[in-house]
Amino acid sequence: KMDSAEKRLNELGYKQELRREMTLFKTLAIAFSTMTLFTGITPLYGSSLQYSGPAAVVWGWVVVAFFTWFVGLAMSEICSSFPTTGSLYFWAAHLAGPKWGPLASWCCAWLEAIGLIAGIGTQAYAGSETLQSIILLCTGTNKNGGYLTPKWLFLCMYIALTLIWAVLNTFALEVIAFIDIISIWWQVIGGTVIVILVPLVALTRQPASYVFTSFQVLPHYTGISSKPYAAVLALLVSQYSLYGYDAAAHLTEETKGADRNGPIAILSSIGIISVFGWAYILAITFSIQVCSLCNNFDYLFDTNNETAGTFAVAQILYDAFHGRYHNSAGAIILLFIIWGSFFFGGLSITTSAARVVYALSRDRGVPLSSVWKKLHPVKRVPSNAVYLCAAISILLGIPILFVNVVFTAITSICTIGWVGGYAVPIFARLVMREENFNPGPFYLGRAARPVCLVAFLWICYTCAVFLLPTFYPIGWNNFNYAPVALGAVLGLIMFWWIVDARNWFKGPVRNIEKFNGAV
Repeated sequence: KMDSAEKRLNELGYKQELRREMTLFKTLAIAFSTMTLFTGITPLYGSSLQYSGPAAVVWGWVVVAFFTWFVGLAMSEICSSFPTTGSLYFWAAHLAGPKWGPLASWCCAWLEAIGLIAGIGTQAYAGSETLQSIILLCTGTNKNGGYLTPKWLFLCMYIALTLIWAVLNTFALEVIAFIDIISIWWQVIGGTVIVILVPLVALTRQPASYVFTSFQVLPHYTGISSKPYAAVLALLVSQYSLYGYDAAAHLTEETKGADRNGPIAILSSIGIISVFGWAYILAITFSIQVCSLCNNFDYLFDTNNETAGTFAVAQILYDAFHGRYHNSAGAIILLFIIWGSFFFGGLSITTSAARVVYALSRDRGVPLSSVWKKLHPVKRVPSNAVYLCAAISILLGIPILFVNVVFTAITSICTIGWVGGYAVPIFARLVMREENFNPGPFYLGRAARPVCLVAFLWICYTCAVFLLPTFYPIGWNNFNYAPVALGAVLGLIMFWWIVDARNWFKGPVRNIEKFNGAV
């Protein structure tokens, strides 16, 4: 009997080429691994705390999670209707109609590809940063002659992680799915251990009034004294963390019953991360050891502290375990758990990025498409696309040698590209005539337009704030170069569209001429 999602795929004009062997749990595992519990919160927690203190970080997560549900619901409805591996850009083409479909799918595909490839870079950078703290604590801390990895070695770790993920992604998909099942348990069990253990081990815990109501700006660190502006920037940690759930949609051609299981995986991963993420933020915020002299958390960013002021979460873990046991072994073990989360997250994002590049190449939307759309003859995975994504990600990391705000820029590019790609099909769904929409098993009905409107406006707001300066006064060493980098790349892509691509790019290319009489 033909799978319901395969039947729908054929109706849309595509034949089944990839193996359809992913179960709901495996798809959920990959979606969960792409969002990941630690990978968004951990690297940006310190900077968000700097902007406006603990209350803004804690309540910011709740606010962002609330609006994320609107985006998740809108995407789940569309995923149920279009279970194809090209996901977002395929959705954009069909929802925008024959006139605007090619342009919509062109914009969406490139935004998504940029976001996912930059996403590999964010995981590699944050994984290297965690490894840097592990090495520093293992060799005796910053105060006791520990080894703080220089920029060149940091870049080597970044490149090594990217290449390892690329090699692993050339194995058959069942290998990736198996690793992602390890990942979901790693994060659930590891996350539970951290959430429970760190507040228990910490010698002192902050009162609830401090965690939930303390709003402090640190203009001597950030140069920002405006409380509303600081609060907006404090939400960046949550906005960066709460996306990636579309990974389930990238694998719909490889998932059994994808028209039902795709939406379930998207919404389940949002739910799990929303709860676990807030618990993680609360656990580390309650465990901050406030400086007794200054009654604030400045010491977390002091370059003379045990972790050299490089990683606030590492310092919080060190304080908790060293304060009670007078050694850093416990902090190192928990940092290794966090590092594992970055490793699994990078692996999953590489999987998603390669699928998007493969789908776009299949539709002749990338230079040298014939190279990137080739599947491995035995394992049936897009290995050439995998290595292309890895190579571009490595290029994004080269500025590590020269500037200090690489992570800020890569994070901004990743978030704007990734969630900007969500906006195109959601906007198309918002403005299309309802009778033209062919719903799948998951259908919002009358709620579709209000849900899509809120989702679209939230995405626009998210993209806007990631373009803002994050430190003042603005200088070359703290300049958020994401607007310049994104502007240049998107400008070139749109220039290519205007002068050439609009003449031949028609969006998703069908590879079935007829199915049951339907063209």
